[in-house]
Amino acid sequence: MSATLRRGGIIAAGDGSRLRAAGYAVPKALVPVGGVPLIERVIGNFAAAGIASLVVIVNEHSRACVDWVRRRFPALDVDFIVRTTRSSLESFLAVSERLDPGPALISTVDAWCRPADFTRFVQAAERRLPDASVLAVTPLVADEKPLRATIDASGRIRRLGEGAGPMVTAGVYLLSAAARAAPPPAQLQRLRDYLGWLVAGQPVYAEIVDTVVDVDRAEDVALAEALIPEQPEP
Repeated sequence: MSATLRRGGIIAAGDGSRLRAAGYAVPKALVPVGGVPLIERVIGNFAAAGIASLVVIVNEHSRACVDWVRRRFPALDVDFIVRTTRSSLESFLAVSERLDPGPALISTVDAWCRPADFTRFVQAAERRLPDASVLAVTPLVADEKPLRATIDASGRIRRLGEGAGPMVTAGVYLLSAAARAAPPPAQLQRLRDYLGWLVAGQPVYAEIVDTVVDVDRAEDVALAEALIPEQPEP
């Protein structure tokens, strides 16, 4: 188990409109990739990293996720927030506020990656604590609006946004206690705006995860399924 992290957070409050338009009739968090719903995959990633206590936010139209998770993982220590939020930033902050003080590990539900890669990210990111926060970044750009990162030789992120480097943020975040304690400006509206503000004011580093798929569309599901190893992961 992680020596530093005890609880994690999952953002699963998106409406999944593009997946619904492609014919998926379940909430986004329950969309299967290789037969495994997105939320099961993320819960499994946290478990692989030794984190078995979670805060999960879902929107009011996705209450089926709450029942599904409780049936699938009856022994899981999970605290659900059921709220329809105006933005990913509002969801992110709601989860962060519910977590214990100290550093916090938060993942979006649609950040599909292998458990071993997730665990390596957590282990590497913890080495930056307590002084810095860490964002997972990936060279696999499978996003209509990727958030690109400029990273210096030490691994510190110097800028986020258009025109930045070849890596893109991957939906997994380890925030330091100092970052969580700093109230963001009220005018920020999107999670990417918050991350850009954080990078401008605090030390934020990148850890590369080679294979992360942002599952927003049917083609993203297909891409992730093509990346599932033929042999069971250790």
